[in-house]
Amino acid sequence: MAGQKNPTALGTESIGKLLMQYAVPAIIAMTAASLYNMVDSIFIGHGVGTMAISGLALTFPLMNLAAAFGSLVGVGASTLISVKLGQKDYDTAQRVLGNVFVLNILLGVVFTVVVMIFLDPILYFFGGSEQTIGYARDYMQIILLGNVITHLYLGLNAVLRSSGHPQKAMYATIATVVINTILDPVFIYGFGWGIRGAAIATIVAQLLSLIWLFKLFTNREELLHFHRGIFKLRRKIVFDSLAIGLSPFLMNLAACFIVILINQGLKKHGGDLAIGAFGIVNRLVFIIVMIVMGLNQGMQPIAGYNFGAQQYGRVNKVLKLTILYATIVTTFGFLVGVLVPDLVVSVFTSDAELVELSAKGLRIVVMFFPIIGFQMVTSNFFQSIGMAGKAIFLSLTRQMLILLPCLLILPHFFGVAGVWYSMPISDILASLIALVMLVMQFRKFKAAAH
Repeated sequence: MAGQKNPTALGTESIGKLLMQYAVPAIIAMTAASLYNMVDSIFIGHGVGTMAISGLALTFPLMNLAAAFGSLVGVGASTLISVKLGQKDYDTAQRVLGNVFVLNILLGVVFTVVVMIFLDPILYFFGGSEQTIGYARDYMQIILLGNVITHLYLGLNAVLRSSGHPQKAMYATIATVVINTILDPVFIYGFGWGIRGAAIATIVAQLLSLIWLFKLFTNREELLHFHRGIFKLRRKIVFDSLAIGLSPFLMNLAACFIVILINQGLKKHGGDLAIGAFGIVNRLVFIIVMIVMGLNQGMQPIAGYNFGAQQYGRVNKVLKLTILYATIVTTFGFLVGVLVPDLVVSVFTSDAELVELSAKGLRIVVMFFPIIGFQMVTSNFFQSIGMAGKAIFLSLTRQMLILLPCLLILPHFFGVAGVWYSMPISDILASLIALVMLVMQFRKFKAAAH
C-alpha cells in the first residue's frame, strides 16, 4: 500500500490503482455503517411487527440530529488533526484529541437531557400517532441514555482514521455491526425485550468498540494518546473544529428537516403504514448512497493533491473514473428497485400491505437513480479541491431549494404520490444544476492550462 505511506504517489501512481486503494476501505466502512441500521429494522420488522417499523422510522430524524452533532465535532476535529500532523505540530494535535473527548461528552449530555424532556412532543411532531409512538419512545429512550457512548465512539473513530489508521477505524465500524447483529436476536427474541432490545444491542455494540478505541488511545507508543493536560478546552481548537464541522452539520440538519416533512406528509395522506414503507425504502436507498460516499472519500485525497500540484489532467481523470464507478453502483440500485422491489422489501417485513406500499415507493424513488451518482460525486469533487462554498451549495440545492418546495406543494394536489414523486424530481433537477456548474469549472481549468 505504497500510496498511503508516501503522499507523492498521489501525483504519480496510476489513478485507477490509487482510487481502488483509497476507496475500498472507505466503501467497506460506509457499507458496514448502513448495514448497522438495516439489521435493527429487519429484526424489528420480523420480531416485533409492522407498527414497530413505522415507530422506528419516526426516530430517523432524531438519529440524524444526534449524528449531526457528532459530525460537528468529529469531522471538524479529524480534519484539524490531519492538518496539524501535516504541519508536524504534534502538541496541538494532542490537544485536539483531548478537546474532542470533552466536547463529545458535553454535547452528548446536553442533547440527551433536552430531547428526553421533550421526547413525546418531538415524536408527535415527527409524524407519530397513538399506534406508533410507544415503539418510537421505547427505542429512543435507550438510544438517548447511550448517546454519550455513541458520540465518543463516532468522534474517536474519526480521529483514529485521520491520524493514519484507516484500517483500524474500519475494523471498529465492522465490529460494531457484527456485535449488533449477534445481540439483536438474543435481546429481541431471546430475552423478549422487543424494540428496546434492538436499542440496547446498538449501544452495547458501540460500547465494546469504544472500549477498544480507549485502549488504542491510551497506548503511549502512539503519536496521539490520552495524557494529562490535553483535556482543557481551548477556545481556538473548539472554534476551528466547529467551523470545519459546520458543513456536514448543516447537511445532516437539512436531511433531518426533510425526513420530518416526508413523515408528516406520509402520515397525513397515507397513514402510519406509509411512514413504515418510507422507513424501509430509506434503508435500502441508503446502502447505495453509502457506497457512492465511500467512492467519494477515496477520490478526495487524489483530487485534492493533484489539484494542489496543478496536474489538471489527473484531476480530470480521477473525477471521470469516480463518476463512472458511481454510475455503475446507482444503476445497479435502479435495476434492483425497478425489477425486484417486492423481493428486497420483503427482507424487512412479511406484511403483504406494507410490502406492496414499500415496493411501489421504491420504484418511484429510484426512477432517476442512474444519474444521482454523478450529482453526488460532483458536489464532493468541489469539496475535494477546496471549493467548499460550491459543495455546500450543491448539497443544499437538492434538499432545500428543490425537495423542500416539492414536499410542501405536490402532496396538496397528488396526495401520498406527491410525497414520493418529490424525491426523483429533486434528483433530476439537482443533477442538471451540478452538470452546469461542472462544465463551467472545467472551462476555467482549460483556460488556466493554456
